[in-house]
Amino acid sequence: MNTLYKKILPAFAVVVLNVFAGAVKAQAQTVWLDELDLSNATQGYGVPKKNKTVDGKTITIAGKTFKRGFGTHAESSLMIELNGKASTFTTHVGIDDEIKGHEPAAEFVVSGDGKKLWSSGVMRLGDSARFCKVNVTRVKMLELIVTDGGNGNYYDHADWADAKFEISDAGGIATFNPIAKVPYILTPKAPASPRINGASVFGVRPGSPVQFQVAATGNRPMVYTAAGLPKGVNINKSTGLITGRLNAAGTYVVTLTAKNAKGSAQRKLRIVCGEHMALTPPMGWNSWNCFAGEVSAEKVKRAAAAMVKSGLINHGWTYINIDDFWQNNRDSKDQTLRGKFRDEAGNIMPNVRFGNMKGLADSIHQLGLKVGLYSSPGPWTCGGCAGSYGYEKQDAQIYAKWGFDYLKYDWCSYGNVIDGLPDNDPDKVSSLSYKGGNQLATAIKPFDLMGKYLLEQPRDIVFSLCQYGMSDVWKWGGSTGGSLWRTTNDITDTWTSVKNIILAQDKSAPWAKPGNWNDPDMLVIGTVGWGSPHPSKLKPDEQYLHFSLWSLFAAPLLIGCDMEKLDEFTLNLLTNDEVIAIDQDPLGKQATCVQTIGELKIYTKQLEDGSKAVGFCNFGMQPVKLSYNDFKQLGISGKQTVRDLWRQKNVAAVTAGKDQLPLNVPAHGVLLYKFSKAKA
Repeated sequence: MNTLYKKILPAFAVVVLNVFAGAVKAQAQTVWLDELDLSNATQGYGVPKKNKTVDGKTITIAGKTFKRGFGTHAESSLMIELNGKASTFTTHVGIDDEIKGHEPAAEFVVSGDGKKLWSSGVMRLGDSARFCKVNVTRVKMLELIVTDGGNGNYYDHADWADAKFEISDAGGIATFNPIAKVPYILTPKAPASPRINGASVFGVRPGSPVQFQVAATGNRPMVYTAAGLPKGVNINKSTGLITGRLNAAGTYVVTLTAKNAKGSAQRKLRIVCGEHMALTPPMGWNSWNCFAGEVSAEKVKRAAAAMVKSGLINHGWTYINIDDFWQNNRDSKDQTLRGKFRDEAGNIMPNVRFGNMKGLADSIHQLGLKVGLYSSPGPWTCGGCAGSYGYEKQDAQIYAKWGFDYLKYDWCSYGNVIDGLPDNDPDKVSSLSYKGGNQLATAIKPFDLMGKYLLEQPRDIVFSLCQYGMSDVWKWGGSTGGSLWRTTNDITDTWTSVKNIILAQDKSAPWAKPGNWNDPDMLVIGTVGWGSPHPSKLKPDEQYLHFSLWSLFAAPLLIGCDMEKLDEFTLNLLTNDEVIAIDQDPLGKQATCVQTIGELKIYTKQLEDGSKAVGFCNFGMQPVKLSYNDFKQLGISGKQTVRDLWRQKNVAAVTAGKDQLPLNVPAHGVLLYKFSKAKA
């Protein structure tokens, strides 16, 4: 062998070996899932947790603990950009032991570039962790999904344990969320000249006190008049508050006028004195989603003051509703919640945080607002406070005596009454599963009883049934004296929760009508969360879609956020009068989904003036761009003017069967349009 080769070959071999070793090392590089940004995940409850469960505990599946991983909750999604840099993904998955005593079920899915690569099958509490190993060599985008196992996503605490990637490119991988995070304002500011907003029809029963606040934007001072008011009813010219009493049934058409230095506005108001109240869906605020067990009379008064100061009252927002914890509690360590449940005569006793309930109601009425209360047909509320069981008539009487206008009646411990369980059984007090649940008479009985007593009172008290859609409540809720009823379980400020509630609404739509409203639960926008208040986890586009669909659904609009922390974006959502008008339309129709194109769902709602509101709703993770021309599917014909309700401007003129309407709908977003017959 040539001497030169003898010198070159060993050196060359070393280089080759080093290159090979480097390649092996690169291929063997490990990236743990918990080293990535998990905050980009979406999930049905809580926040994503690094190396902990969703409740912040050590990850434990069927008795086996794991030091590393991703704790989440169904339904969950985490997207990771791999761009072909990874070779394998491995993990152990399962339901965490921290929710013993419940019956969770979930399925873990690994998806690559939109195709399912692996599935765990449905897993339940106590199942051993299942090992997953997936080849992801050519995958650009990986998605880790946890779906509901078929019994609802309650307590679906899910773990991706010891999850890691083997990557071949030191450039790294990263999580991402394609839903835009930056808020943007669409609602134009109201003009300085008067504009009358809110409901155009008002229902009151004969003999009940009339209270209707004319909602009007524009510079103050403002002078209000109402031509055609029936005898016994008057308007305060400086505040626009209509009060009085009607003793005989009848319909009265009143012409409202609001005038200031910039001009004047007129609008018709139809006052219907008859059997029904809440002829349009109630609009207001509820204390639960921001204060829960920390609610007090002072906080309620501040919320009412904020509704006036923020100007929400000028857009039709009316009710200030106190949820649970105004009563005394059976076992709280907080002494402000301890005391007698009832006095010697059996009358319900408010806790010391509230005291004078009539004084509280009077102070809210003086602001031009109405006030609501909360109870349960069982012996205890969901939070363990005194309920109405056995005292229904007395409670209805004292609510009226105090001057309350609204009652939310929450199922909770009534399941114990049916099942014959002890009144004070702490483990069953919030049970929603009960032996008699499928028996219609059993489901109706407690609401029928309270509804009857409320209707006997000398004032209107709007009756809100909260029993989570059991026994198809929309079919019979009105027969109990109810004006609205929950159609699903509780909402949370997550995309999964809002989406699932939306998709469940079509079945109840045929029963919606004036005085009978399907309630998909409160609005989860603004600053929410008791104990740890935070901006809603819904992205801006998701909040636009949320509010748009609640309006299309003719749903009660109940704000759940801290009223003293309303930012510009949240006010933009709550003060768009053209969007609110869709919710308050007197015809009382509920929108349904009439067409699905991929991830785009199209909802239509017939309006009293003959026009149609249409929501183009994108449930997908990517924007939808298309030229739409299938107007027949929407029940639209002829020449139409298309108005963007969020932007409050006309955007197109189309002829059905001839023209196309360009659509660009953001991911998890909406275009809310009104189609009106074009003028000849």
